[in-house]
Amino acid sequence: MNYKAVIIGGSAGSFQIVTRILNSLPKTFPLPVLLCLHRLKHVRSGFVEALSLKSNIPVVEPCDKDQLKSGIAYLAPANYHMFIELANRVALSADEPVNHSRPSIDLSFITAANAYRDKLIGIILSGANRDGAFGLKKVADNGGVTLVQDPNESEVKTMPESVLKLTKVDYVYSADQIIRFLLKL
Repeated sequence: MNYKAVIIGGSAGSFQIVTRILNSLPKTFPLPVLLCLHRLKHVRSGFVEALSLKSNIPVVEPCDKDQLKSGIAYLAPANYHMFIELANRVALSADEPVNHSRPSIDLSFITAANAYRDKLIGIILSGANRDGAFGLKKVADNGGVTLVQDPNESEVKTMPESVLKLTKVDYVYSADQIIRFLLKL
């Protein structure tokens, strides 16, 4: 399958696995990696830098209308929703929070699912609320590949368990299995 993007959503307890994933990806990773992680809305710096220290690929906060490129991780900026447009571009919004969150994992996943359809890989990691469950369902509904971090391994099980209650996923994987899956791309 010729995938076009990987999207990863997480909240409480996901930072460590995200850094492990970014550290494992080769510099020549063939896809853009979209990261929608819950974070403190008033802390504007430090998060990208912390991820970049462990990453083999560049980690950036995109600007509105930035073109997505392979081998770059795009982190949703603090206090902005990150939409993925059909033209392989990012759109940022300060609309109201969804699921008490901005950025909303659901909104990023829904727009990515609409843009990439069956060419998208969606991954939900550890987190303390249900944000991302509906979005990953949309990835599945559009024929994309869906992965959830094993709730038994997750630091906070709510987010992965919410996905599993809402929809059937392709894989329930440990962190190591998620990394191995991505390295096969």
